[in-house]
Parts: sequence; structure tokens; C-alpha cells
Amino acid sequence: IAFPDAVYLVDAIEGGKELVEACKPALESNHVTKVIHDCKRDSEALYFQFGIKLHNVMDTQIAYSLIEEQEGKKRAYDVYISFVSLLADPRYCGMPYPEKEEVRTLLRQDPNFWKNRPLSEMMIRAATDDVRFLLNIHEKMMEKLSKVSSWRLAVRSELYCRCFCINDNQQADWPPLPTVPDDIEAEARVPEVDILSLLDVPPGKMGRVIGRKGSSIMAVKESCNVEIHIGGAKGPPDRVFIIGPVKEVRKAEAILRGRMLEF
Repeated sequence: IAFPDAVYLVDAIEGGKELVEACKPALESNHVTKVIHDCKRDSEALYFQFGIKLHNVMDTQIAYSLIEEQEGKKRAYDVYISFVSLLADPRYCGMPYPEKEEVRTLLRQDPNFWKNRPLSEMMIRAATDDVRFLLNIHEKMMEKLSKVSSWRLAVRSELYCRCFCINDNQQADWPPLPTVPDDIEAEARVPEVDILSLLDVPPGKMGRVIGRKGSSIMAVKESCNVEIHIGGAKGPPDRVFIIGPVKEVRKAEAILRGRMLEF
């Protein structure tokens, strides 16, 4: 956890559940902004392991895409900026991060890499570098974002937080999504609000949903202007998550349901 004057390493293995739960008020607070790059899996782990509903997040992966869109740049629908690429971008940080790939290699070789204790110097550096640049990046991004884009960022970041956090009450116990701020000028074009939709995929049908080399998913993303996330190996493997404007999400749902019915 990075603050302007220090970085704290919260060790869930050594400190246990009580230590992580001590962070719960801040992680769920509406008054403390959490800056994270692609928070979906972090939020999932906090929710299912510690009952923490991550809230009031500014996701730098989403912010990057919104700034690119704001500047008239079109991105491929299956491309999301990686943290390493974001750090390397001179507009935000201009810092190479080769050690990240080294850690990924070690993690592939040993899935229990992060359970090793005591923490090695490389582990401490990697954990620290994952957060210590984010506050500065956040500041630079917020200077670029328009009021409308800032609102869209807040909404989509909330949807990222709850994307893989499936429960039986349709996430009714999560905080409400941010409403359109009063200070957005009346003449500003306010886009349709984003929503999160979950589709259950019957056994044996996920291949049809994804398509050869992802072609089906890619076609739906392009035609509907939505994000589509699949649990994959990390789970849940039988569900598809769609994020985007209401009408576009409904259209994507219909197309994907049609694919499931194909023989």
C-alpha cells in the first residue's frame, strides 16, 4: 500500500486475516481513493478471502483507455494496457520494469512463489514497485480526464471491483454506482451509463462463445463496443462478464446466447 511518504507491505501470510481486515475500513471507504491497475482479481481475492468489498477505486487501466478515447485514438478491443507498458509510457512515468517479467517467470515455475518466507530482496522490490508509482500516475491522469470521463472512470472502476465477485443476491450489498455529478455542464454529452452483466454458459458451450482464437468474442466486442471478460483458468470458468452501456450490453448478451444455441 503506497502513501505519499511511505510504502507498507501488508503480509497476509505472516499477519493473517486480522491484519488484512484491519485495512477493511480504508479499502471499503467512500472517502479514501484507492489507485489500482486492473483491480478485478485483487477485488475478487479480497472479497472471497476476507469479505472486503473494494470501493472507490480509480483504475489506471480504465483511465488510460478513457484518455486515449478522449484524445480520439482508437484501440483494439482485446488490448488493455499492461502495468509494465503504463510505467514505460513517458507521459505517465517513463520507467522500465524488467524485473516484473522475471517475477512472472518465477511464478510460472513455482505457483507458490509468493508464499515463500522470508521475503527475498527481489520480492520486496517487486511488491513495492507494483504500487509506488501509482499515486504520481494518478495525478497525471486526473489532469487529463474531462469531467465526463472522470465520471465514467468512477463507474467502470466500480464495475471492475465487482466483476468476478459473484454472490446470490445480485451484488445488492455493494455500494451504489456513482451518479452523474451535478457539475457536469448541461451541454456536455453524457454517455449512457455502464452496467455489468453476467452470462452463465452451459457445459461444452464456452468454445462456441469464444470462437477460434477468440474470433467470436472479438467480433462481439467490436460490434457492440463492450468489454467481455472470461474467468478462464482462474475461474469462474463457466461464466462470461460483459461491461458497457446498457443497450450495447443487451445486444452482446443476445448475440452470445445465440452462439450458445448453435449446433
